[in-house]
Amino acid sequence: MIGHTLLGLLEAGPSHGYDLKRAFDDRFGRSRPLAYGQVYATLSRLLKNGLVQVDGVEHGEGPERKRYAITAEGLTDVEQWLGRPEKPEPYLQSTLYTKVVIALLTGRGAADLLDTQRAEHLRLMRELTDRKTHGDLADQLICDHALFHLEADLRWLELTEARLDRLAAEVAG
Repeated sequence: MIGHTLLGLLEAGPSHGYDLKRAFDDRFGRSRPLAYGQVYATLSRLLKNGLVQVDGVEHGEGPERKRYAITAEGLTDVEQWLGRPEKPEPYLQSTLYTKVVIALLTGRGAADLLDTQRAEHLRLMRELTDRKTHGDLADQLICDHALFHLEADLRWLELTEARLDRLAAEVAG
């Protein structure tokens, strides 16, 4: 995904790795900025694969600065990537479910585990709601996506708690 994102950013015009990192972080990496090493490793791979080319080199006091530009192959690659739907993540075997079953198998409090998890979900929801309230449109959309997933998790926690006795009987049987 990072490679395609950098290619997409390069469609606006040639850019240095530093500027690509800054653009990536501003638009997509607010919660988890991209490491410089990852930017340059990705650019090196894109260069090797013919998806970008060096558009110029600036010599200065420090190391030389390469300016990268997207190639026709890179444009085609981005177009194909944008046209492919992302695989939905169904979470069919979540860590949380595993923890509930292990708690039941070992005689620990699965209900306590669910309560602790619910509190953590609610804490994160409050944090995201505050970020959404004070953020720009990008923050609002990113936070909405996360909040919808957290709401679904909360529904699952409630449903699991309601079925805990049945699950405990099945696990013990």
